[in-house]
Amino acid sequence: MDQIDERAGTEAPDQDGGAAGLRPGAFRYAGGAGPGGGEGLHRIAPNNRFARVGLSFARLRPGAWACLQFGLAFDEDEAAALALDCAAAGFDFLAADGSSLDLDHVPGLARSLLDPQVAWIPGPALLGTASFRIAFRVPDQASGLVVTLRSWRNSRDFTVADPVLRQGEPDRGPAPLRRRLGGKGLRFVYALAEDIALVLRGQIYAARADEHAARVRLVYRNGEGGDIAPPYAGAVSVPGLGAVINLSAQPQARRFTLTLRPPPGALSVELDFGVWEDAEAPPEVELIGLPELALEDAFRLESLCDDDVLDAPAFLARLADRLGLPEGVPASWLASPGASTAPILAPARELRSGPDRSARIEGDRVILSLAGLPDWTLPDGPDWREDPFRSVAWRLAYQSLSWLLPLAASPGDADHVRSIATAWSRANPWGQPADGLSLHPAALAPRGEVLARLSTEGDVTEGAVAARGALAAEAARHGFALAEIVGQNTLARALHGLQAAAALLGVARALPGFAFAPHWDTLARDSLTHGFDALLPEDGAFAEASPVRRLDLLSHGQAIAAALGETEPGPTIGRRTEAALPGLAGLLDPGGRLPPFGDAPADLDPAAWIARLAASDRDLVAERDTAPSPEARTAGMLAMRHDGMERGWGHFALTYAAQSPQGHRDCTSFTFATGSRRWIVEGGGAEGVEVGAARHHLLSARAHNVAIPDGREPVVGTGDVTARLAFEGATALRLSTTVHGPDYAHARLFLVLDDLSGMAVIDRFARAGRTIAFEGLLHLPSDALVALTGARRALAQQDGRRLDFVAVPLKGQAAGLDVTIGRSDRPHAMQGFCATGAGGLRPAPVLRYAFTGRDAVCGGLVLAPDAAAEQRLVRLLAEGEVGRLLEG
Repeated sequence: MDQIDERAGTEAPDQDGGAAGLRPGAFRYAGGAGPGGGEGLHRIAPNNRFARVGLSFARLRPGAWACLQFGLAFDEDEAAALALDCAAAGFDFLAADGSSLDLDHVPGLARSLLDPQVAWIPGPALLGTASFRIAFRVPDQASGLVVTLRSWRNSRDFTVADPVLRQGEPDRGPAPLRRRLGGKGLRFVYALAEDIALVLRGQIYAARADEHAARVRLVYRNGEGGDIAPPYAGAVSVPGLGAVINLSAQPQARRFTLTLRPPPGALSVELDFGVWEDAEAPPEVELIGLPELALEDAFRLESLCDDDVLDAPAFLARLADRLGLPEGVPASWLASPGASTAPILAPARELRSGPDRSARIEGDRVILSLAGLPDWTLPDGPDWREDPFRSVAWRLAYQSLSWLLPLAASPGDADHVRSIATAWSRANPWGQPADGLSLHPAALAPRGEVLARLSTEGDVTEGAVAARGALAAEAARHGFALAEIVGQNTLARALHGLQAAAALLGVARALPGFAFAPHWDTLARDSLTHGFDALLPEDGAFAEASPVRRLDLLSHGQAIAAALGETEPGPTIGRRTEAALPGLAGLLDPGGRLPPFGDAPADLDPAAWIARLAASDRDLVAERDTAPSPEARTAGMLAMRHDGMERGWGHFALTYAAQSPQGHRDCTSFTFATGSRRWIVEGGGAEGVEVGAARHHLLSARAHNVAIPDGREPVVGTGDVTARLAFEGATALRLSTTVHGPDYAHARLFLVLDDLSGMAVIDRFARAGRTIAFEGLLHLPSDALVALTGARRALAQQDGRRLDFVAVPLKGQAAGLDVTIGRSDRPHAMQGFCATGAGGLRPAPVLRYAFTGRDAVCGGLVLAPDAAAEQRLVRLLAEGEVGRLLEG
């Protein structure tokens, strides 16, 4: 262990230069963690979740981007060396009085159930020698922070060295949504399951501590919508307000739990959160995140199942017993043929990929074609542990049972389809799944929709009715699981959260007589409303960076809007979806491809996808091709297009969207095509397809066309177009970013000829008093030939066309060019690969260019297919206006 401590010390953050750093004010150890063998060292034992060190930081700068930096050293025999989540860093932000803020969104971090926010630390094989960095935007309400570095998958001790928190300038972008209670306040309406209490959990934050910071007004209503007069349990009656519960903010950030036990006859409750109107100087108060909603403990899924192995009908029988109902009542709850079963997730999948051909019947065999992998025959008696391709994506699709829907479309196969679904139900009692992945929301949500639909369709023979009843019981059990996922709000800012809410809505509609269906309906609608507020607000600023993920969001939005019709939030979601689609359509290149930023599955046809999304009387693809402007933009992305008869088409696309915690490090990356050839491409990849080192590489900056200073890969942050200049025959764009942390001031300039015959990419890094060296990366297609023709020149050839690369130093010195193809000797430094689309990596050439200087360094590459274009670009770069643009 002394060797690990020694190595950790050498890998600690450097102490000189850079932004001013905050040191931890105190350390707290637990679960087997303790001090290392030297000052500033902390040793964490392999004790999942429990072994941890807590680091306290004070004097945070609200609204600024900050970067936590520390050295790491692992044992050479660490078994989780290739794990993406070998260890964890939990973040607990504190108000000025030290109370914890349970925020629902902190840019740069992910929501967690163990810690309020989390960032994952990969295993040692995926880490370089540089110190590890985690960037995030300091919440506006925060003054302090406790960082908890935890054991997670590690099998041996590891050491953390000299943690320091560096803070940058205030974020120029919009702040995360704040739900202030002044003015009209906030209103929530939920249907009730009669006589069952709802438990509402949330947190109030006040700028100053106050025992009367806020209040919530309650109104219970009966089945006709009429008010039920107070008194209500747990509330006091206040003249002019009615039934009210006080919400104290002593301390400033305070968790509250409201147990809402409805009076007899109440079928809905309305909650109005606001400030006390009679306060002389009401404090500035807000609701931190959305409230969590759950049924009382006796009706939680874990309590209903207990430790017993229950099939779905037995689960319903136990539920009826908890409600005190006589035997046989559950049959009246189940679906009837007249129930609404219009699917939501299935149409979204068809918008994405076209008609569902995931399954077919040939004779007595069921043939599955899932996740783009080869056909596979379903066994006569599947045990539901099958994994023929060692593929997470395949297992999720298999466990979702969504492939039963194309089979169910044939009336003659209905009995067979129901028998397969009931076999799955029998083999997967709750809490003991045959495959643990079946509980992932990506499988659980579509399966809930499938079960709900199968439970309402089919003939009325005795066997069919019995099968439908068993499937309806399983659908109801899935409804409880989905309601708990939706009510927790952990996935509210993710597509999985929208899918869970949409599936819950479908289950509620398929079981109109079920006692919990009205509650599920309102819970799902509320979640869909807030989910689209977060992912696609009125201003069209997508939270997702990937164009494919944005199209997925629009597909689900369109399907949800169609299912809801004129009832909210259907019309609101429909308007946002329709308004956002043209911007994405404009990003298509003349070959029909979207820029492959972020996750970009290889088996999609984005032009056809967009055409299916477009209204029947509009052809957005055709509109793009005939538009007078060659430029298109959507939130965080920009594209330029040119169609030439002689030279061929050209396309330039750029992303400067904010980077997410577990997403691609591709802010400022770009693609470029000229002469009808795609020259600068992206690594690609898709969630659920690649795993381990391949996934880590494709997410890293090394798989993208970005610049990396001093070997420090970009962290989470934002980009912004801060200047634009039009020259004769060319356009210059200047981006400012925070993705290199507070230590560096960074700007990236793109100079693009209007006919897209050439372009230049220039980076400028500044760090006072320090020597800076940066490398830039350009990825080329795997079939391109690349050769170095000089210290500052390279040449690429493809299909009889050529593209020249010229290194241009503007401040500092050029430090060479090299080409890498398929370097895989060290997982953390893999270079020269792109995704195959089937889980592997394909070697591809990467051109690396480097520059060095002191205090500031500026340089880049000119890309041109001929001497004329090269000379135009070099001449433009020499103009003073471009230099001033770079200086900012």
